[in-house]
Amino acid sequence: MANHKSAEKRIRANAKKRDRNRYQHKTTRTHVKKLLSTTKKDEAQKLLTEVTAMLDKLAKNNIIHWKKAANQKSRLAKRVNAMA
Repeated sequence: MANHKSAEKRIRANAKKRDRNRYQHKTTRTHVKKLLSTTKKDEAQKLLTEVTAMLDKLAKNNIIHWKKAANQKSRLAKRVNAMA
């Protein structure tokens, strides 16, 4: 248990950040799955821009590694471009 006020505050702040990061990460994964299940190209392109922005935000905030974000964006773009 924390012995100092600042340590108690840090514990609370870390818990809030963890919850926020988990929410953002889970929301992004949900959108990626939604994009992968889409069959219409115009709808997929619209979703791709949203998902790309979400992945960039996760990478910027160090929730995921920037190279992982780049790999996911590339894979998703390739898939959307291959749609008929």
